[in-house]
Amino acid sequence: MRREDGTVRKLCRRYNIPGHAHELTFSCYHGLPLLGKERSRLWFLESLAQARQKHSLQLFAYVVMPEHAHVLLYAPDDNYDIPAILKSIKQPVARRAMNYLREAAPDWLENLGTSRPDGKTVYHFWQDGGGYDRNIHSADAIISSIEYLHANPVRRGLVASPTDWEWSSARWWEGQPSVRLEMDNLPADAL
Repeated sequence: MRREDGTVRKLCRRYNIPGHAHELTFSCYHGLPLLGKERSRLWFLESLAQARQKHSLQLFAYVVMPEHAHVLLYAPDDNYDIPAILKSIKQPVARRAMNYLREAAPDWLENLGTSRPDGKTVYHFWQDGGGYDRNIHSADAIISSIEYLHANPVRRGLVASPTDWEWSSARWWEGQPSVRLEMDNLPADAL
């Protein structure tokens, strides 16, 4: 989709199909490591937990990387709306980050700004566009997705083992204590 300023915005089709889980990816603006600090990672997890409750979601896996995050979730209610879920997760994180930067690092905030044709500057935490949304409808695909998410920090060389990265659900799946966020077991009707 071409915008008024000539830039192109990639569209992402979303399919709200009952019985499907969703693997979602959230990328930070221009690939900046905006989730590189503990505070922003905690904001993301708090927002994810609140969206989970608000939309009655089941959460199967997540990983928060410095410049993006992955989430694997399932909406048991047949009448769900992925765009509304995304907004519930992303918007509070962006608000908190922008408020923090306005107070603590107003000069750095300019890295997140773009000028609109009307001359107004808008600031972005998340990359424009729909992100990545993959419908998953088989047990094997859900397990593969969980393994893929948990392996992200290992592939990047941040840790040696998925359970070494405290910003994912890998520890929960391995039955280890001190997890940041509890996961839901995989229900039969999610497969």
